[in-house]
Amino acid sequence: MIRKVLVTLLVLLCFGLQCTLFRGIDFGGIVPNLMIILTSSFGFMRGEKEGLIIGFFCGVLSDIFFGDILGFYALVLMYIGFLNGKFSRVFYPEDIKLPLALIVVSDLSYGMLCYILMFLLRGKFHFSYYFTSVILPETLYTIVVTIFLYPVILKINEKLEAGERRREQKFV
Repeated sequence: MIRKVLVTLLVLLCFGLQCTLFRGIDFGGIVPNLMIILTSSFGFMRGEKEGLIIGFFCGVLSDIFFGDILGFYALVLMYIGFLNGKFSRVFYPEDIKLPLALIVVSDLSYGMLCYILMFLLRGKFHFSYYFTSVILPETLYTIVVTIFLYPVILKINEKLEAGERRREQKFV
């Protein structure tokens, strides 16, 4: 129960930061995608199911506030969370290289899927412009923010897991 409340608060906090603080410190209209960082992080820390659920809620928030089609971002982020959850078996908390690489791949995939499904299918074929002006800068900005945000998410997850282990030992 505590995990659900804290993760919900973390999702709302990251969404709020992405919509307010990072909009104020954008670079050329580009803001980091905190929803990708959160979904990917919890996916490979906690597994496929947790990544899928957090991806859904992050995506629904994005759909409600920014989406043209309800469910598009939820579906994309669910897939990202689920696929990152496949790497939970090789997750080591002290190694930041794998999470950073997965977040980069996730953000690039997110940008490509958004381009294909929202622009290419409407006949807008300016991929090189979209890639160099939107996808690549957002990915680079997300990498920089990940370096600072990921350790915070990791500490929160470790504290939650330690608390869950203590509660389990009380019942045994």
